[in-house]
Amino acid sequence: MTKPLTVLKSVGPKLVPFFKTLAIFFVLFGEEAKYGSIFFCIIKCLPVISLILFVLLHGMSLSEHYSYSRRILTGLIFACLGDIFLVWKDMYFEHGILMFAVAQILYASAFGWSPFNPYAGSVLGAIGAVVYYYLQPALDGPMVYLVGMYVVLISTMAWRAIARVQFFDDLWTWTKLCGCAGALLFMTSDLVIAIDKFLFMVPFAHQIVMLTYYAAQFGIALSVVDSQVDSVMKKTKSKINSVM
Repeated sequence: MTKPLTVLKSVGPKLVPFFKTLAIFFVLFGEEAKYGSIFFCIIKCLPVISLILFVLLHGMSLSEHYSYSRRILTGLIFACLGDIFLVWKDMYFEHGILMFAVAQILYASAFGWSPFNPYAGSVLGAIGAVVYYYLQPALDGPMVYLVGMYVVLISTMAWRAIARVQFFDDLWTWTKLCGCAGALLFMTSDLVIAIDKFLFMVPFAHQIVMLTYYAAQFGIALSVVDSQVDSVMKKTKSKINSVM
């Protein structure tokens, strides 16, 4: 357990801006936020921008070993754009959904399709189907299709994050667990948003949504820490298997 602690100590200073901007957001806008202002938009986006900088500071290049980091980075950028649109959600809610849909595609592509784990896929698919079944009567117009598409994408993203964690096949690391937790928290955050907007008012919805959302992005961003090593190990293992 000393290695994860050592790695956390090394990345800790790079995470200070995230925790500072997170504290600023909840101090200023900890209560239900009905602000459609540029100031609120900036404060809301700062924690995710801090995570974007964290991913960049951790290392970035065009080599294949950094493909995971590049996809997570791009996903964070689209999520930040989604945050901006949702500041004015009365006018741009659909635009926000589309930005976050792109983010889910990028996260899922970063997590990859191996190992496949169809059991996790079946469970997440069933959960997504149940959620959409209850939401669908409250939807109309383009939202019927947009919400349906988004449920499929975020369920797929969570499935791929869970599938990476293979406890009995030497394929799990603490950063993969962070990505898995982040994906599940993302689903929780969006589920509360959907219930609060389309079905009924959720008590403390603002606090629950923002806390789980920032925690989700934090977990997903942390998953880049050992992604380069993981890529090298996979490539080495593939070469050894091909020789054998």
